[in-house]
Amino acid sequence: MKSDLMAAQDRRLYRMLKSPAKIQEYLDERIAYNTESTCYGPRLVLQHNKAHCMEGALLAAAALRMLGHKPLIMDLTAVRDDDHVLAVFRDNGCWGAIAKSNYSGLRFRNPVYRTCRELALSYFEHYYNPRGEKTLREYSKPVNLSRFDGLNWMTAAEEMWAVPMYLCQIPHLPLLPQSNNGHHRYWMDKRLYDAGRVGYKE
Repeated sequence: MKSDLMAAQDRRLYRMLKSPAKIQEYLDERIAYNTESTCYGPRLVLQHNKAHCMEGALLAAAALRMLGHKPLIMDLTAVRDDDHVLAVFRDNGCWGAIAKSNYSGLRFRNPVYRTCRELALSYFEHYYNPRGEKTLREYSKPVNLSRFDGLNWMTAAEEMWAVPMYLCQIPHLPLLPQSNNGHHRYWMDKRLYDAGRVGYKE
């Protein structure tokens, strides 16, 4: 949806983001990590130049839409930790993801995953809380943000709390088996823990 309400400078920016990798690069290098309890849509992210994972996913989904992809996001849920939201896309039948995160291992995924479950599982080893506990447990099916076009989610000057509220209401699918027979290691290796927090913002 290329809204007439989109500012000219925003149109120019979207035209520069010519691939999923370029969108991720923009999120990593040009958008600061937002530690506040906000829910900026794409317009406000660009205005304030900062985003957390929900806000980054909205901006990435808008940019993907301008490239001809469906504006899809996927929610990852955890125990004793925050959720994580991805903008997801398909290329040659495989899934990839774009994400804004305070943790280096929770960002981009190349489109090499055959299913959304495979994509979600790729985040398991890098998804941990400050105690070093691996916390990822469930994922949602992709949500098409076109359902929020009536709210002008791409261009609205208001925060987009309707999107995370919707993500809280939809079913999520388990990633891990009910019993692990003691074979699963849920605590991070210190080297991987430290690597994941490179550039971490308090």
